[in-house]
Amino acid sequence: QVQLVESGGGLVQAGGSLRLSCAASGRTFSRNFISWFRQAPGKERQFVAGINLSGGATYYEDSVKGRFTISRDSAKSSVSLQMNSLKPDDTAVYYCAALLSGNYIRWGSYDHWGQGTQVTVSS
Repeated sequence: QVQLVESGGGLVQAGGSLRLSCAASGRTFSRNFISWFRQAPGKERQFVAGINLSGGATYYEDSVKGRFTISRDSAKSSVSLQMNSLKPDDTAVYYCAALLSGNYIRWGSYDHWGQGTQVTVSS
């Protein structure tokens, strides 16, 4: 089993920054990819950013490229999402998720999820 716990959400004004963290425990070595997804009210869960735990390659959804950065801290078994230049459209519950194999864009490919953390960006 893999346990994921998110932290770092909150309320911020447009243009501000937040840093989300995803602490992983358990059989993390059995998963190859960790991603951040977000879900706004009435909308589908959306891929935001992902990182390959083996090679370190990173992937981003187009609307966050240049503003968000995903990184890993192997010593702490955590993955972070640095979010800069936040916009009201970034308001959502953010989830981290772990994937063994499959299409990393699709939320249905992931088999381990955190509980989510709320990010609210005011205009």
